[in-house]
Amino acid sequence: MAAAARSPIEKSFDEMGRYQRRRRILLALLVGVFCALLIFGGSAHDELGHERIEGQYGVALILIGIGGRLWSILYIGDRKSAEVVATGPYSVMRNPLYFFSTVAAAGIGAQTGSVIVSVASAVLCAAAFYIVTLREERHLTTVLGAPYKDYLARVPRFFPNPRLFRDQAKVTFTPRVFNHTLRDGLVFLASIPFFELIESGQESGVIPVLFWLY
Repeated sequence: MAAAARSPIEKSFDEMGRYQRRRRILLALLVGVFCALLIFGGSAHDELGHERIEGQYGVALILIGIGGRLWSILYIGDRKSAEVVATGPYSVMRNPLYFFSTVAAAGIGAQTGSVIVSVASAVLCAAAFYIVTLREERHLTTVLGAPYKDYLARVPRFFPNPRLFRDQAKVTFTPRVFNHTLRDGLVFLASIPFFELIESGQESGVIPVLFWLY
């Protein structure tokens, strides 16, 4: 007996799953190449300026990014393709997880002691997520229909609009998804000792400095 024809929604889920897997692999490769290049870059700022950028500025952005991602996952859980979530961070922007990941990326870039690398990290991250959101929006429009189209029309994609904020009395979340997001946050934090180790290697002459970062 011939297999039953798959519905457009089922096909959309399959295509989205394949796209997400390819996206994760590509993003991991790009991050790896970017970090490998930064190993040989030294900060052109003096010691005080370097510490101010990576410490006060960089660590703060990483913590904001981690906290924002945890805040966001409390509301969305694993319901992204099941219903329109439009409260909490999702009431002011459609992609708070990507927004706060971009903030954390700026903090990771700041660990090099370079404002330019920090800004470039955020821009590259935002550009990658922009491409991802376009694909996701097509998928969610197919799956969720009119309610999601209304959400698209009301709420900005990436930059938050605080005037739209609204909350709910209680949220439920999936511990598995929350814990996964927490583990991702620890990866962001790992950039701090990683770049500290690189800096120590450069100072001792083990790692050569091939170019300067401003």
